[in-house]
Amino acid sequence: MSISFAERLVLPEDVLISNVEGESVLLNLNSERYFGLDEVGTRMWIRLIGADSIQAAYEELLAEYQVDHERLRRDLRKLISQLVGSGLLEVIRG
Repeated sequence: MSISFAERLVLPEDVLISNVEGESVLLNLNSERYFGLDEVGTRMWIRLIGADSIQAAYEELLAEYQVDHERLRRDLRKLISQLVGSGLLEVIRG
């Protein structure tokens, strides 16, 4: 799956999220698929759904964490791929 960092991500209407002590569980009510996020994954998810683009979320996370640029880019791509693939995030193209 090829997703551009210029695209935006949104939470589908049929997805619920529960936060417990900084960690999160996302549940797709239609497919009954769920996904657990640790504290860093939760922070990434919050930035991704709150930003105007994946690139903007990436830049915010770079400012927030001391991490190698390419590692963060790979980690974001992996997380996005997993969440979109599970129907827990939707890509808004163009």
